[in-house]
Amino acid sequence: MSTPLAHTDDFRSPAVTQLREDLALALRAAAHHGLAEGICNHFSVELPDASGRFLLNPRGLHWSEVRAEDIVLVDAQGAVLAGRHAVEPTAMYIHAAVHRVAGQACVLHTHMPYATALTLTTDRALDPTLSQTAMRFVGRVAVDAHYNGLALDVAEGERIARAMGTADVVFLGNHGVVVCGPRIDHAYDDLYYLERACEVQVIAQSTGRPLAPVEAGLAARVAAQIQGEREQSVLFFEALRRMV
Repeated sequence: MSTPLAHTDDFRSPAVTQLREDLALALRAAAHHGLAEGICNHFSVELPDASGRFLLNPRGLHWSEVRAEDIVLVDAQGAVLAGRHAVEPTAMYIHAAVHRVAGQACVLHTHMPYATALTLTTDRALDPTLSQTAMRFVGRVAVDAHYNGLALDVAEGERIARAMGTADVVFLGNHGVVVCGPRIDHAYDDLYYLERACEVQVIAQSTGRPLAPVEAGLAARVAAQIQGEREQSVLFFEALRRMV
C-alpha cells in the first residue's frame, strides 16, 4: 500500500509536474476563451501509471487563476492524496466514473454557452454535417438526453459515463458537455473547436433560414482529414502556453 509520502513524491515527479502544468494551462485557456462558468465545472487527467488516480482542478478557484501548484491529486474514491485544496463533489462523481467506466484519460466538463444552448433543443447536440469545424466530430458524439439533477452520487456519475459509450464527446441534456481525449492538448483543442462549431450553428439557426448540411460521406472524409492533422492541436496548445 502506498503512503502519503509516496503520493507526494509522485505529485512532484517531472512527469506529473508537467501534467499539472498542462492541466492548469487548459483551465486558464478555457477562462481566456469564455468557456468557464464561475468557479464551477472541472478538468481532470489520469496519471499514466494505471493506478486510477487523477489530477483535478481545485474547488473555489476561478480557472483564470489556477496554476500547477493548485492542481489536486485524488484517488477514484475522491480522497485527496496531494495538493493544498479541497475538491468539489460533483467533480468526483462525474470524472471518476468517466475515467473508470469510459476509459478516458483526459476529461473536460464545461457548461460553455453555445454547446449548452444546443443541449436545450430537441436535437440536443451539434449537427456534424453543417460547418467544416463541426465535421471533425463526425462519429464522435453521444447524447445523454436524460437530465437527472446534480451529479451527487456514484450512480449518476456512472450513468453519464455509460451514456458516453465509446464516444469522446457527450452532450448532456439541459446541462453541458463532456469532452475527452488521450492527452490534454488534444482534448482542449476539441473542446475549443466544439464550442466554435456550436456557436456558428446557433448563429445560423437564429437567422431562421433553412440550413444546408453537406453529404454525410463528405463530412466523414473531412473528419478523417482533421484527425490526421493532430499536430495542429499540439501547436495550438503551445501557442496558448505563450499567451496565457
